[in-house]
Amino acid sequence: MIFDFETILYEVSAVFLVPSLIAILVSLVYSLLTLGRFLMELAQRYSGRKQGALTQYYRETRADSDDLELWIMRRLEPLRLVSRVAPLLGLVATLIPMGPALMALTSGESAEMASNLVVAFSGVTLALISASLAFFVLNIRRRWLLEELRMIETGAEMVS
Repeated sequence: MIFDFETILYEVSAVFLVPSLIAILVSLVYSLLTLGRFLMELAQRYSGRKQGALTQYYRETRADSDDLELWIMRRLEPLRLVSRVAPLLGLVATLIPMGPALMALTSGESAEMASNLVVAFSGVTLALISASLAFFVLNIRRRWLLEELRMIETGAEMVS
């Protein structure tokens, strides 16, 4: 009876392996695209050709400070989610294949064990890379947007 219960628990958890690996790949692609956009924005800022996105939004809408803060939160939310959720998905993608890997180890099937460990470690590695990139861009972009907000609130003209 316990074996059946454990099997059911494993089968239910195994359903989430492929979706979590897909979500990790999606978050990695998103993080890489965001990093590319960030690097382009960085180059434009240092060349003096980039007007800040918040300043542009403010000039178009004349929104008040609370609305500008809400705009900042909306803009940063996907990065914040990826930086926090990707490591959790990596943990899921690590733990699910570990069960079969350990079972293969006990029965002497080293090829199956190695295959499961490759999935486990690849999932967590890609998830941590994705989260790291998102966290890096999130923090710098947050600083840039808060500097813009400060300049807007004080009435200073944006230089970059």
